[in-house]
Amino acid sequence: MRKRTRRLIWSVAVALAALLAFWMVITLLAGLAQGLQTLAGGWGVFLFLVTVAALGWLGWITWRGWRPGGKSPRWARRFRPALPVAFDSKREAAGEHLDSIGQQLELVRDQVMRRALERERRQVAAELERGDLVVVVFGTGSSGKTSLIRALLGDVVGSVDPAMGSTRASHSYRLPVAGLGRGVRLVDTPGILESGPQGQRREDMARRRAVQGDLLLFVVDGDLRDSELRIAQLLLSLGKRLLLVLNKCDLLGQRQEQRLLQVLRQRCAPRLPPEDVVPVSSAPPRSRGAGAPPPAPEVAALLRRLAQVLRLEGDELMADNILLQSHHLSVDTEAVLTNQRQRDSLAVIERYAWIGGGIIALTPLPGLDLVGAAAVNAQMVLELGRIHGVKLDRDQGRELALAVGRTMTGLGLVKGGAMLMTTALSAAWPALVVAKALQGVSAAWLTRVAGASLMDYFSRNQDWGDGGMAAAIRKHYDLNRRQDRFNDFLTMAVERIVEPLQRRLKGLPPDRPSSQPPAPAPVRSDDPEGTPTPGRARPGQWRRSL
Repeated sequence: MRKRTRRLIWSVAVALAALLAFWMVITLLAGLAQGLQTLAGGWGVFLFLVTVAALGWLGWITWRGWRPGGKSPRWARRFRPALPVAFDSKREAAGEHLDSIGQQLELVRDQVMRRALERERRQVAAELERGDLVVVVFGTGSSGKTSLIRALLGDVVGSVDPAMGSTRASHSYRLPVAGLGRGVRLVDTPGILESGPQGQRREDMARRRAVQGDLLLFVVDGDLRDSELRIAQLLLSLGKRLLLVLNKCDLLGQRQEQRLLQVLRQRCAPRLPPEDVVPVSSAPPRSRGAGAPPPAPEVAALLRRLAQVLRLEGDELMADNILLQSHHLSVDTEAVLTNQRQRDSLAVIERYAWIGGGIIALTPLPGLDLVGAAAVNAQMVLELGRIHGVKLDRDQGRELALAVGRTMTGLGLVKGGAMLMTTALSAAWPALVVAKALQGVSAAWLTRVAGASLMDYFSRNQDWGDGGMAAAIRKHYDLNRRQDRFNDFLTMAVERIVEPLQRRLKGLPPDRPSSQPPAPAPVRSDDPEGTPTPGRARPGQWRRSL
């Protein structure tokens, strides 16, 4: 009775509203006709009819094009956006990002690495043009991934051998989803957490496909192991959207299934909402009765949740995935360029260290303080800046070199470096050779320190970091005092500076046999400061140890 009364009231209200709207339209048309008659005279009736026809045609086109399930004409579809504005803006951002990556790749000299990165860039660019949503089925070996895809498709695909590793490659299938304007591709992947080299390779393949997918179905057949939980958390931290699918629920009782679902939802909270943990039975066991039909898979809940997520979030998931892939490609490209810049910078530092050290050894300067200013020179600064994409003129390079030299002198590193070289060389070489070579070897070593500091400065976008220039220089001074680096430097210093100087001093009788130059005093490994300690070394001992 109440329902009939309510329906009657609604019917009367709708009828009154329709009459009111009709009266308003008639009044509007009458006013329009009177106005046109006043303005156009005899042509008023004709103009009125044309206006009414045009308004009716526009109303019909609008209703046909924008009503649910309606199909608009081509001209109307051109003006109606096919995708949300946020999706288009993310696509544009990804396109601009890929263009900048292309410019970065032109700087990569390693042809093999460059071709690999360019191939990845083309793959991401192809993602911008694709229309299908990619759903990747991911999980441990024999958790029922292929059986789940068979149940979702209602078809027999792939191998469902009970042995682990039955899926050895990635396969793609089309999944129709009602009410979705895009196609959906289901991608089957090899199992993860398998043993052996082959299992590790298959897992790497599965992880790559998971990162490339728009949505993940993480399939488990029980509680999450710690290794599975870590992988799920890693994928979620990367911004991937996933549904956790609890498969083989037919093997569980109802109470056990509910308890296990509760545990999974608690372990994945708060990053994964409870409704995204879905139970399924992709391959229920056959009945023992003769001639009994095979039981139907229970995947309706997963299909509903999958369709809901794809309808509401599909475009955003695709856009976010494209941005994520372009970001990863940018990081990989920048890592390759960083390694390349580091190698080039080290080569420049080594070249100027030995050039400057050799010149100073041949023409010694009157004061050791001047070595601090000579430790770096403007040309080395300019080349380091050019390697890192920083344009400096000669005056700027000279000022930066002098600033580093003054800082090293103020910190006492120039005199400290000279004392290190004196201690290391005096125990193994004649005094005159040491006196001639001291400034050159010290200058070469200090150039290394200054160059490494400048390399960090340019790699940080011209930022010295916490503590400023003094802290950066002190850090590299201490690093170069370490035993392994210091001994490597002394080996090259003897070959490039000390031995050539000894050969120039032809009339000097050596203190030790010239056929095998003795080694400088080794650096004691138990000295926390790494300072070389004078000691008598056997001829050739230092070189053989290296």
